[in-house]
Amino acid sequence: MADQKFLARRFETERRRLKAIAIRLLGSDADADDAVQETWLRLARADVAGIDNLEAWLTTVVSRVSLDMLRAPRRLRERSWQVEPWRDEPVAVELDPAELAEESDRISTALLVLLETLSPAERIALVLHDVFGQSFHEIATVLDKTPAAARQLASRARRRVRGAEEPAHPERGHTRQVVDAWLTAASTGDLTALLSLLDTGAVLRADYGTSTQLVEGAQSIAEQAVLSGRLAAHSTPIVIGGRPGVAAVLNGVVASIMAFDIVGDHIVGLDVLADPARLAELDVLGALGG
Repeated sequence: MADQKFLARRFETERRRLKAIAIRLLGSDADADDAVQETWLRLARADVAGIDNLEAWLTTVVSRVSLDMLRAPRRLRERSWQVEPWRDEPVAVELDPAELAEESDRISTALLVLLETLSPAERIALVLHDVFGQSFHEIATVLDKTPAAARQLASRARRRVRGAEEPAHPERGHTRQVVDAWLTAASTGDLTALLSLLDTGAVLRADYGTSTQLVEGAQSIAEQAVLSGRLAAHSTPIVIGGRPGVAAVLNGVVASIMAFDIVGDHIVGLDVLADPARLAELDVLGALGG
């Protein structure tokens, strides 16, 4: 019992730091609390005698827990599905990962939007290295990759965040061209064109109501898009939660909506909502002009 009380006191001295890591990885105060609580539960079950550096051990565990949460399909529900007619006004934003290092636990909405365009592994590598100063050797342990691979993930994520325009607002002309090109390629089954539009690390998340799906990688996403060509052929550009998107309407019924995260010339993320109950709550047809 005494050992557990001592361990609990040690953990409490680390709680604030662990919460800061988790909230910047997950972008949600509630999720961060869950990650910290799970870290404590794992510590309580661990063989403490085998832990040489408790601070490093806790950092690794809370990061791994956060990584699992980032990969979970349920996070799709945190994105907004508010639908609007297509807008052409571009809204640029210049953000740097260093903004995450502020004392405040609040993260700007714009930066969170950009972080959401990263894969879970890229997000972990970027935040742990650029914000919390973790070595790539330590990050490699979290991601179960080599230090060189962790360095590459952070570098790629850094370029995206620093060079991206906020995907929450369609960029005039260019973004519409990307969306139109996607619809054309998907509806005609042009796998090569789809692959040229997708970032190699693209992630697709789908919510069907009774189930969810996570598809990672350009090849897998492109192949699925070809299989869904009929939906693409009946899709119209729309704005979803401030992001460029499309709505598929078959026989006067909205079958699905899909939001794009676009960085430069490539699609880095796609969120699909095909839950009939949730779609019924959205005025998609109204946004399409009836």
